[in-house]
Order: sequence, then C-alpha cells, then structure tokens
Amino acid sequence: MSGHSKWNSIKHKKAATDAKRGKILTKHSKILSVVGRSDPNPETNASLRVAIVNAKSENVPNENIDRILKKLSGDGKDAAVYSEQVYEGFAPHGIPVVVTALTENINRTFPAVKTAFGKNGGTLGSSGSVMFQFDHVGVVVVKNGEKSEDELFELAIDAGGEDFLYDEKESEIVTKFENLAAVRNALEEKIEISKSEPQYRAKDPKIISDQTELDKIENFIAAIEEVEDVDEVFPGFDVADSLV
Repeated sequence: MSGHSKWNSIKHKKAATDAKRGKILTKHSKILSVVGRSDPNPETNASLRVAIVNAKSENVPNENIDRILKKLSGDGKDAAVYSEQVYEGFAPHGIPVVVTALTENINRTFPAVKTAFGKNGGTLGSSGSVMFQFDHVGVVVVKNGEKSEDELFELAIDAGGEDFLYDEKESEIVTKFENLAAVRNALEEKIEISKSEPQYRAKDPKIISDQTELDKIENFIAAIEEVEDVDEVFPGFDVADSLV
C-alpha cells in the first residue's frame, strides 16, 4: 500500500478555501435528494447516512440538511429526478480527464460541458476515449484522532483497503469501487469517518513540471468545475516535486 498523487493531496488541502460555497450546497442538495428519494430516513438508508456525513464534512449546515430531509418526506416525491453523467476528454497538454455531473436535464448539461472544454483548451471525447486510463475506486477519509500512522495502516489493511495516505489530521484509505461500502462499514466501527465517495484516479498520471503548463491545466479544471451541473473533475496528472 502506498500514497497517491500530490495533485490530489494539494487539491484536498485547497478545497476548503477555493470551493465556492453555493456550488457545494447545490451539489450536496442534489446528492441528498437522489439517495434519499426512496427512503428519507437515515436510520434505515445507509447511502443517505453516508451522504449526510459527506455533506457535513464540507460544512453544509444542519438546517440545510434537515430542510432537504423534510422535503423528501413530503413534497419531495414530485421533485426533479437527477441522473449521474460521466464525460471523458482531454485537458490542455493532452491530459486525460473524467468529469462527473448530476443533472435533471442532460440536454442542458452536455452542451455546457462541451462548450467549457472547447473554450479552455480542452477536447471533449466520446465514451471510452480515456476511461481505460483510470481506475474507478472508493475513497474513505478518516480522522486520525490519537492513532499513529502504523495503527491507521493496520486498520486500513484489516478493513480491506488497498492504498493508504497518511496526513497530519486525516488519512485516506483507497479500495476498489465495488468494495467501498464494505470497507467503510468496517472502518466506522473503529474510527470516525469524515467522508467516503467514489473517485476516478489515473493509472499512470503524467508528471507536470512546467508552471505555465500547470497554470493552464488548473485554469481548465476551474472552468469545468464552474459548469452548473458538474460534480467532480478527475484529471490524469501529477505535480513534479519542483512545483510543490
């Protein structure tokens, strides 16, 4: 087991200050609406419990969460039906990228994503054009608490994790996508979980060592993230030590 790319680490640390508040609230409102539609009770809906934990990890107020749950219990049955869309393509300098979106109107989202790619030096590809370069994984972020790196490593192995990244306050445990629920359930019995979610991670990320190239790629990613329905952007690159 080993750590993952520095880009993901940097992005994780920057998220709290760089993310736009309204975008975060909208994103989690959609997710809660999707997973809570069939059963709005967190006590009986495990997916909804996870979605609530993830929302709180990004500081979504409890009152917002409660409002959504109350709506799902009543008027929410006639609410918009969201579906997940996955787009593939290339960022500047040939960087492969996977984009996920949660939308109730595909005919609005696809053109918006395509336009954002084209205006910012990227190319939107067809299904399968870059997906073979990525692994679909499950990521569980846990609070270290009083546990040492070795203790957390052992917990990760025992729970079925396949990759591990230790940080000062929180650590990441990576597993196969299909094992995410099982690993999360095993961990939550022993340690506090900040969030758990599926991600796409590049198998062989391209190393970017030029600051100008990095700036262009980061500007591209920021532009794609600005698209209303876009949930996450997963680029296939890593940052050279000289730029960290």
